Amino acid sequence: MPALAVAHMRSVNVGPAIVQYLERIDATLSPFGGRFIVHGGWKECVEGHWAGDLIVIQFPDLQHLRDWYASEAYRAILPLRTQSSEADIIFVETESPDHRATDVLADIL
Repeated sequence: MPALAVAHMRSVNVGPAIVQYLERIDATLSPFGGRFIVHGGWKECVEGHWAGDLIVIQFPDLQHLRDWYASEAYRAILPLRTQSSEADIIFVETESPDHRATDVLADIL
């Protein structure tokens, strides 16, 4: 199943480090089949409060995602982001096309 790297970018100091990070990240994604699904941009908060931006990167599966994050190429640029931003980052797997909301009850009940 495809897997997603999801980032809630609460704040970003836009400066030389982030510019360099953005200039280099695409090359780190390509070998692992990663591609941006959401990269900031327009949003409409319809419930609650949302501060910051959302980034979603899709990979063919969880192993490709983990391999990308651990790769030498990404680890080399990671400090450019972490030293210039505050973010929550999670990895999630997508659901199969036949998934139904009640399927989660099997894990709860």
